[in-house]
Amino acid sequence: MASIILFLLIFGIVVISHEFGHFLIGKRNGIRVVEFAVGMGPTLFSFRKGETKYSLKLLPIGGACMFDGEDGVATEDGIQDEHSFLAANVWARIATVFAGPLFNFLLAFVFSLIIVAFAGTDRPVVQMVQENSAAEKAGIMEGDEIISINGERVYLYREVSLISALNKGQSMDIVIKRDGVKQAISLIPEYSEEDGRYYMGLYGAGEYLKCNPVQVFQYGLYEVRYWVKATYKSLLMLIQGQATKDDVSGPIGIAQFVGDTYEEVKPYGISSVIFTMMNIVILLSVNLGILNLLPLPALDGGRLVFMLIEVIRGKPISPEKEGMVHFAGLVVFMILMVFVMYNDISKIFR
Repeated sequence: MASIILFLLIFGIVVISHEFGHFLIGKRNGIRVVEFAVGMGPTLFSFRKGETKYSLKLLPIGGACMFDGEDGVATEDGIQDEHSFLAANVWARIATVFAGPLFNFLLAFVFSLIIVAFAGTDRPVVQMVQENSAAEKAGIMEGDEIISINGERVYLYREVSLISALNKGQSMDIVIKRDGVKQAISLIPEYSEEDGRYYMGLYGAGEYLKCNPVQVFQYGLYEVRYWVKATYKSLLMLIQGQATKDDVSGPIGIAQFVGDTYEEVKPYGISSVIFTMMNIVILLSVNLGILNLLPLPALDGGRLVFMLIEVIRGKPISPEKEGMVHFAGLVVFMILMVFVMYNDISKIFR
């Protein structure tokens, strides 16, 4: 029961932040909000305040902030109401659509600030080097600070772990700092037959840093940056065929992940549970923000593409044609969602 409650709480926080971004900026631009919904499917509970209906729906697989006229349907006389979505100028509509993903990133940043302020962070300082490993052979020593890998700046030790985990045996050009002096080192990770992946040969979780107020903001940004990198690298792996269907999860898989994680950290106390769940919120919020910015029909990114085309050509594409494109995209995403949910359920019973 605790796992279900935690999942619903996490889901609600992430979805509400996204839809509230649309809602707030849309209202600021004078656009009428018809319905603000959390969840999808049949309505469990709703109430009306002013012009807006607020709804809680059965299925925890999304949410919606529906604007008047957003579907492109005009009034009986063929004229959009002055407070309809399409009556707003193009930049107001761009700001309204972009605000959803933006608020996901802001939510992730706020939660990152809290975590870093209370739990500190992990600087990319080497704690242990495995004997006879690629790292030792390359000359990396305990206490070395890793500055960059293959030209990619590193601020957290988890970034080192992420780059190492995704490495497929390619050479790694590493810049370290030792005794205040930077050095360039190259190494080729070594393959582990037992684990089926390549390793640099570094142990530990980096150097713990208790952040001062300035560092809280600095490392709060680095925290969000890390999750953004982890998300787009995972997407690239999926696009390139380096990830399988088992690496993708929908609401059911996420709920199971939340439950399993809760059971693992519960013995360490309430503070560990809170910070771990906040990390999951950051992960999911960044994922939702990035996925919605993809230039695909039915997503915020797809809508932004049409609006940017409008800016370039000086006039909008026919709302009916745009609506057809987004509807087709929505159908595809619904089919994909069914597949992902089926895959989540099948993984439970393996």
